[in-house]
Amino acid sequence: MPRRTLLASLAAALLAPQELQAKPIAYRLAPEGTDVRFTFLLNGQPRHGRLPVRAARILINPRNLIRSQADITLNASRARTGLIFATEALKSASVLDTARFPDIRFRSTRIRLGPRGNLSGGAQISGELTLRGTTRPLTLEAALYRLPGTAPADLRELDVHLSGHLSRAAFGATGFADLVADRVSLAIKARLLQAG
Repeated sequence: MPRRTLLASLAAALLAPQELQAKPIAYRLAPEGTDVRFTFLLNGQPRHGRLPVRAARILINPRNLIRSQADITLNASRARTGLIFATEALKSASVLDTARFPDIRFRSTRIRLGPRGNLSGGAQISGELTLRGTTRPLTLEAALYRLPGTAPADLRELDVHLSGHLSRAAFGATGFADLVADRVSLAIKARLLQAG
């Protein structure tokens, strides 16, 4: 075997494991471990609601976390607040307008790691939120964890927590402004399962 071929073969053998580890890992959401909540003020009192996830595409690159990606679609037409009249108002044409815009989509565009260089303790995920057909930037505080008791290299299941807030007026969801405050807080907990 020529020397050049031998060196190329050795280099390929040495680099292969690193290349495999450098590839992003695809994850799916576990429905039973995923909870998307929002909080709003109704007549000055906090009320809570939930949105189910319609679809999710999540890629995590453990060797280069800032290259991870998330693309999540929520089913706005199945939003619930716990109060029938508030739920109907939420879906109405002057708020979410779910008859025309049944989905809410968040697509990540940038990840900023925390001070320790990981996805927790000050990490942020920035992206584009599309609501009512209007797309605006949104930044969420982020934390990504392995399950308690798992080995550092065990990435088969992960928990992610996201939180932030938005102005509903920025998306044209201005209905019932005399009763409902403009600021809406978001709190998302999700269990990620390695796909395949």
